[in-house]
Amino acid sequence: MKSLFLITARGGSKGIPHKNIKPLAGKPLICYAIDVARQFVDDVDICLSTDDDSIIKVAEDYGLKVPFKRPSELASDTAGSYEVILHALDFYENKGFRYDNIVLLQPTSPFRTKEDVEGCLAKYDEQCDMVVSVKPAAANPYYDIFEEDNEGFLVISKGNGKIIRRQEAPKCYEFNGAVYVFNISSLKEMHMNDFKKVRFFEMSVNHSVDLDTILDWKYAELLIQEKMI
Repeated sequence: MKSLFLITARGGSKGIPHKNIKPLAGKPLICYAIDVARQFVDDVDICLSTDDDSIIKVAEDYGLKVPFKRPSELASDTAGSYEVILHALDFYENKGFRYDNIVLLQPTSPFRTKEDVEGCLAKYDEQCDMVVSVKPAAANPYYDIFEEDNEGFLVISKGNGKIIRRQEAPKCYEFNGAVYVFNISSLKEMHMNDFKKVRFFEMSVNHSVDLDTILDWKYAELLIQEKMI
């Protein structure tokens, strides 16, 4: 099964300025995703989609040729991942490349491992729309997530409210943003938000760190410093 490994890295980060090229433990953040992708495919099958010249330079200094510069209309705050993915796919298909799936690695998940990606790929086949990496949810709608009812009172979001121990509640998950394996046929038929046949691979909480704020970054540095990752 032939995979296109796609790394999406927009230049306009607000929470952490220049996030994608900021050094984490001495290595630019973008390079963590490149290193994982290189454990599966040659560079010709790794696509870095970015609008930012600084990110392009860091990647090419790291030895990865960047095939195109992302159009500005796909680099705004309102541009969606779906359109960015299709743009990259169209580029390669117009060059004559054909893939069975797309593996999306977002650079903000530096602690994903080769084993995490292997786990997602092992769950994938043509019968599903997508495989996504997840982590255990921090809160549970059967136990400690509430919503307002018609009378303005808080009620448990799901179930009958009789679960009194977290361990008794059905296990719930959050997408962690680390790994997505997309069925290309499904992508061409519908937006990924409309996918119905979605499988998952559970990652550890520490490997699921997603860098969005300075606090996230400090936490990641702490995990490295304390050798917890």
